[in-house]
Amino acid sequence: MPKFLHTADWQMGRAFTRFETEDGAALVEARFEAIETLARLANEHHCDAVLVAGDVFDAQTVSDRTIRRVFNATKGFAGPWVMLTGNHDAALAESVWTRAQRLGAVPENVHLALQPGVIDLEPERLSILCAPLTQRHTYGDLTEPFSGYETPEGSIRIGLAHGSVQGLLPDEIDSTNPIAPNRAEASRLDYLALGDWHGTKQIDERTWYSGTPEPERFRNNEAGNALIVEVSEPGAAPTVTQLPTGRYQWHQWQETLAVHSDLEQLLERLNTLPESAVVDLRLEGSVTLAGEETLLKALSVAEARFRSLRCERSGLQLAPTDEDIAALKADGYVGEVVESLRDRQEGAQDDTARDALAILAGLLREREQEAGQ
Repeated sequence: MPKFLHTADWQMGRAFTRFETEDGAALVEARFEAIETLARLANEHHCDAVLVAGDVFDAQTVSDRTIRRVFNATKGFAGPWVMLTGNHDAALAESVWTRAQRLGAVPENVHLALQPGVIDLEPERLSILCAPLTQRHTYGDLTEPFSGYETPEGSIRIGLAHGSVQGLLPDEIDSTNPIAPNRAEASRLDYLALGDWHGTKQIDERTWYSGTPEPERFRNNEAGNALIVEVSEPGAAPTVTQLPTGRYQWHQWQETLAVHSDLEQLLERLNTLPESAVVDLRLEGSVTLAGEETLLKALSVAEARFRSLRCERSGLQLAPTDEDIAALKADGYVGEVVESLRDRQEGAQDDTARDALAILAGLLREREQEAGQ
């Protein structure tokens, strides 16, 4: 029974410059580890081949070191790999792929699909019908020639393409590099392995996006998987098994705080996340000075526990209670300043007043703590 692993959208060479240097380096390294994980899974599940449906590289300009490391990471699986070009690494006349070939970095068991056509893996009884992108954007369906491709009798017909299945994905990506929604049926494919959509998604019984094996952005779209596909014989329905491959989990939350229980629930949710979390938190609403202190302490602990935590608090107003003000023991002129800042940031949504109030409150707390020692 022929069996293969379907993956896509590795985006090797991607930089994570919006993160701290240490975190960005860890996210880059996780993508190389993902390739090693794919090789290990292919061995564990006795796969006949690994198919990569485009965007192996994030750009044509990745470093020679990145190119060599990518192919080195595949060495854990000695069977055939078939790598298709995508929109990020299109098979231009001069490309990342021609550079890889000049470097001698491509192992003998890695087949590069740089031209349209069929790659027959005869011992494995797999015929890979390839639709590589030879430029970043196309406006015709490059999988249309699949219908005319002949394959050996008894061989499993597998389509390999990178693009957008028309009408079945969000409107913003139903544009260039289109793929007909009935391609598998129209071209007598036993399975159509797709890339471009970074989450795992089933289009129909024979058509799947594998998604990227390591998440790289804040989208809740089932990223971080690979697919193991089995086809018992030509014409038989494929059996598709989804396997987790991602090391890091990406979470983006936008929360509005109004009462103290909102803050408590937010912190409880944070505590349930694993250490491998990459978190982008955006807070709005209002919080008391006591709540702000609780929040900052919790964020400090979480920053040390998670892979990365970024919290945008510019939309979160400080709303000191009378108890907050009394606890600060801000008498005389300082008390007047506290009241003035509170009024300014409440009335005019003044970010400067909010930040000044937070700093002043912090200084007053520190003074109280020092006095109590």
